[in-house]
Amino acid sequence: MSNTAIVIGSGIVGLATSRALAEKGWQVKVFEKTSRPLGASIRNFGMIWPIGQPDGVLYERATRTREIWKQLCKESGNWYCQSGSLHIAQSEEELAVIKEVAAAYEDKRPVELLSKKAIIEKYPSVNPNSCIGGLWSEDEMIIESRVIMNELSSYLTFKYAIEFYYDHFVSEVQSGYIKVGDKKIEADLIIICSGSDFDSLYPTIYSEYFTKCKLQMMRLVSQPDNYRIGPSICGGLSLIHYKSFAVAPSLERLRVYFDRTHNEFLQYGIHVMVSQNQQGELTIGDSHEYGNDFTPFDSAQINALILKYLQQILVAKDWTVIQSWNGVYSKLLESKSEFILEVEPGVWIVNGVGGAGMTLSFAFTEDFVAQL
Repeated sequence: MSNTAIVIGSGIVGLATSRALAEKGWQVKVFEKTSRPLGASIRNFGMIWPIGQPDGVLYERATRTREIWKQLCKESGNWYCQSGSLHIAQSEEELAVIKEVAAAYEDKRPVELLSKKAIIEKYPSVNPNSCIGGLWSEDEMIIESRVIMNELSSYLTFKYAIEFYYDHFVSEVQSGYIKVGDKKIEADLIIICSGSDFDSLYPTIYSEYFTKCKLQMMRLVSQPDNYRIGPSICGGLSLIHYKSFAVAPSLERLRVYFDRTHNEFLQYGIHVMVSQNQQGELTIGDSHEYGNDFTPFDSAQINALILKYLQQILVAKDWTVIQSWNGVYSKLLESKSEFILEVEPGVWIVNGVGGAGMTLSFAFTEDFVAQL
């Protein structure tokens, strides 16, 4: 008889953990407090983003997760596009970092340093007035997260017989069982994958290891005339955001430059990116504010800064904003990429991928389950 497992949370880490367990023969039940996924896993760019991960385990997990996403999308009939990414330099300081990153990864990754001329000829979506060069990477992929996250439960039920229980708030966890209301539900293994919500179950552990990050994002109208921007496009501010770019010796000089020229952006943790879905809509963002709780109100100033910066690097045909929102995810206080802790016998917390959940979760949870 198969062992039974309960997964708490149906965000990307919860779904990835459920799949990994089912692949190993576990009978899996997933409990989610809301009627459908509503958290950080649907409030993002839909980017699978290996370019942001440093060499070694994290980059390998990112590329492995991308391939799993491809498989899931093909089998479930969901759209994806390996569009690649393009980081645009607008200053000599940014270009110096991009050149060093390209040199560091040229024999390890599908990256290429592009001149302004090459970029403008190949990508009409890049603003020629500010671009002086860029870094192209083939690795990156886009999905429509708000669609596929609502459809994956049906796919996982069909393929693995995983059972999903939405509108089921887990109020208590102990070795061997959980409680939902007055009902006690038993299992051999319990894994808590509820992101920033696990503070309701283990508040002391959460406060010891985690803080929260609020981000703001927007979506622009579907671009007219089937206008496609090509790759996902980023500005130079992204170079100081992702750990992979630490290979550049000039990175600290770039930080000093941004302190002088983009202090207001740094104050709100803004680095500007854009992806395009299958309907032609542009998802843009984002900001990063840290704390234990946040005001529920979005800042018009932050959104204005994001749009102002993006207009410097992107040519869009229609800048009409059709949606804006914020998301909150858990962030490890120490600079680590994962959090795995057995809090009681047979009860694990799996968390800590932060803003890289779509990029790392499938491979990360496979590695975790393989070590159980």
